[in-house]
Amino acid sequence: MAKRADSHRRYDLDLLRYLQVLVEEESVSQAARRLKVSDAAMSRHLATIRTVFGDPILVLSGRRMMATAFASRIRDRVQNIVREADALVNDSETLNLRHLSPRFTIRANDLVVSAFGHVILMALKQECPNCSVVFAPETEEPASEALRSSQIDLYVGATDDLRPEIMRQTLFLTSFRAMVREGHPIFAQGITPQTLVEYDHISVSRKGRLYGPIDTVLQERYGLTRPIAMVVPTYHSMIETMRETDMILPLPDIVIDRLPLSKIQLEAFDFPFDLPPVTSFQAWHPRVDSDGVHRWLRDTVFQVIRRELVRFRSTPSRLSEP
Repeated sequence: MAKRADSHRRYDLDLLRYLQVLVEEESVSQAARRLKVSDAAMSRHLATIRTVFGDPILVLSGRRMMATAFASRIRDRVQNIVREADALVNDSETLNLRHLSPRFTIRANDLVVSAFGHVILMALKQECPNCSVVFAPETEEPASEALRSSQIDLYVGATDDLRPEIMRQTLFLTSFRAMVREGHPIFAQGITPQTLVEYDHISVSRKGRLYGPIDTVLQERYGLTRPIAMVVPTYHSMIETMRETDMILPLPDIVIDRLPLSKIQLEAFDFPFDLPPVTSFQAWHPRVDSDGVHRWLRDTVFQVIRRELVRFRSTPSRLSEP
């Protein structure tokens, strides 16, 4: 670890803001996009931050960056400092949330709603008892258009179809695993790319798409094609009936890890090859970026999801529940 700079080093609020976003995004390019600066400029800011704090802040972990222990430890303090500084120059921060009755519309898929919907609402109501939340389903209309026209206040998901002006903040990364019925014959055969394609698969796509990253890897690396027998619109559509079939259902680990698999007679396994993680984020129109109530909504969603992920991942796995 680099030696810490002396006690009279100098830095300003902007540097703390860069630090906040770099630690939240764990990506130089995504932090640059969020703050609307170039990747090169953000890299220079990161270099300055490393010198000031005497810590790498972000380090490589496999194919992506992750925050160091020091950066993770000071994240909440930095966020609070930046938020309070913003409050000094933003009159909207003086709003009394207890006297407001906002109705927030958040577009999110069933993964987000089932995992975080209730805790997000409860956290919002702690400060704003009269608020309500509408979780709108994903539709064919692009999220950018729905945000621009104020049909939704916030988008939470992983779409790759956002206009450049839409602002975004990374919430979490998730990887995919496979779920099958208890005692599935693939366990006796051995899990390989070849045995994987011997069974019918289920694809999850609200747009009816059959193929995705799993199929790209199978085709490009092994020359194999996955047989897709069914396409369903949501992650939870087939969970209850999987024990009655030999089909294979790929699911995000954030879904699988929250299921009592043994109770519903299901098992999960890792794919026999690496898959790129999926980045989930919240997105909003720049029109509301400085609005005090909307910023409070975004901060609450971010804090709740990060807290719930830490809480859940620190508890014993539910895969082994009796």
